[in-house]
Amino acid sequence: MAAQVKPDVLDGHDRSQSDFMSENCILVNADDHAIGSASKMECHSGEGLRHRAFSVLLFDTNDRLLLQRRSLDKITFPGVWANSCCSHPLDIEGENGDAVAGVISAAKRKLDQELGIPLSVTSEWDFIHIGSFQYRCRWDENWVEHEIDHVLVVKADVEVAPNPNEISDVKWVGLELLDQIMDGQVSDDMVIAPWFRAIHNLYIMENFDETLECSDKIAKNCSVGELRMELNTPGQSLLDALSSHRDIVEEVIMSSLGKMEQERLHGAMTHLFAGGGKRLRAILPRLVGDAVGEGHDGHYTLGACIEIIHNFTLVHDDIMDQDPIRRGLEAVHVAYDDATAINAGDAMLAVGFEILAETPHIEHESLAFLVKSIGEMVRRVAEGQMVDIEFENRDEVSEEDYIAMIAGKTSAMFETCAMTGAKLAGADDSVVENMANWGMNLGLCFQMMDDLIDITGDTETLGKPAGSDIVQGKRTLIAIHATSNDLELPMFSKVFGSGDCSEEELSMAVEELRSSGSIDYAKQRAMHHHSIAHACLDKLGEGPAVDVLRELTDFQLIRIN
Repeated sequence: MAAQVKPDVLDGHDRSQSDFMSENCILVNADDHAIGSASKMECHSGEGLRHRAFSVLLFDTNDRLLLQRRSLDKITFPGVWANSCCSHPLDIEGENGDAVAGVISAAKRKLDQELGIPLSVTSEWDFIHIGSFQYRCRWDENWVEHEIDHVLVVKADVEVAPNPNEISDVKWVGLELLDQIMDGQVSDDMVIAPWFRAIHNLYIMENFDETLECSDKIAKNCSVGELRMELNTPGQSLLDALSSHRDIVEEVIMSSLGKMEQERLHGAMTHLFAGGGKRLRAILPRLVGDAVGEGHDGHYTLGACIEIIHNFTLVHDDIMDQDPIRRGLEAVHVAYDDATAINAGDAMLAVGFEILAETPHIEHESLAFLVKSIGEMVRRVAEGQMVDIEFENRDEVSEEDYIAMIAGKTSAMFETCAMTGAKLAGADDSVVENMANWGMNLGLCFQMMDDLIDITGDTETLGKPAGSDIVQGKRTLIAIHATSNDLELPMFSKVFGSGDCSEEELSMAVEELRSSGSIDYAKQRAMHHHSIAHACLDKLGEGPAVDVLRELTDFQLIRIN
């Protein structure tokens, strides 16, 4: 049965990675007998199709295993750590015959393409096939892995030259350090690919000793096994939590906006909420409350207040930027007019504070802290927005200037959601401060990813004009890196701040940013704040509610809207 493929499922993804989706993989039955072929797109999208794959474990003569971190450009499992090389044999001569011979041939091809190890080197290697296993793991609602994975071991000393479109980092690790990584004992933020964790559990833990004496010993001690795994979708606990709270907070929001009886103004105030959304900021105080203390109905009112105020800032932001689209809808100033949009934003700000003061679910002694914190948030957002506007008229904007700006314009809201949510749950001052730090770094990562998505996404997926930051001359971290390192970017220089350009020119400008390293640099900075956010969560106890916050922190790396 063919997989259900959405026609726009590749929109916004890296062009090179998207091109690979046309390659034909080898379809197999449960016994690993070839039954046909299908494109990588068909094999990995929708419910997926079972196909043959391979995983290489490359050890050096010091018995260290090469690990790779998958590029953030990868369509499935971007940014996760995996074994030395992993991919698929294709339905081509040399790879579609005998299973073991085929995966070894494919491994040599991919070791060259991913790690820069030429065929002249790998043709001399002794690849040991130590087993195969079946697993199924979903990445998100669009992408899934369903493979019979053949595990290959090779021992050699070699220099690697990782392809940045495939691999963002590599590490050589001994078996003791590998065990610590798998147990989460290493401070580095390392999300492990599910198939690599299975390989570690099935083969490495039981069959590899610390000396790794020889390949013959490995082959003798490792038996062929099969693992059938249906792993949870990464972020599933977060999505479940958002789903469980969303309807409640949505009702609070719409009921609160119902205070406005003037029909046109009420329509303008509720317009953006019709565009849907996960209501992340509205639910975040409750998620934090559950993680550090006791969540209760007051968190829903607090979240509704912040969400309404957030939408007030979006209404005014769209007027200032003259963006015509928001969440796939006409911006409020387009659907109505500038005056109505301004008035609607003002009213939303008032309603936000009004519902805080009148709810019976928030104790009076907590109210002063909440009002002060949210008032400071609004001020910082306004300051950040003003600085962002001033950036357009400045000859030079530093990375430090940019961080300070988004700390107010974007991160202040995440910081406030986290600290007020913790305070309302009864957490002590040290926990409140720690959660404020988590929220700040979560917000910094969020905004940097938002800047990246603006450039690498598409209008339909984003719900706003794709590439608008470049055309408007926004001083994002990507643009700052591109303009402050004496890079030769003729098309970017032409398009940046032009106000208008053709799709072809914009595409060429984006390609220049990609090839120059500016996009990768921004991704690395986003990962830095992602790591700090996780360090804050490490200070909390273990539990399902903390796991949700961890998934939220990771979710920023794969966020599309």
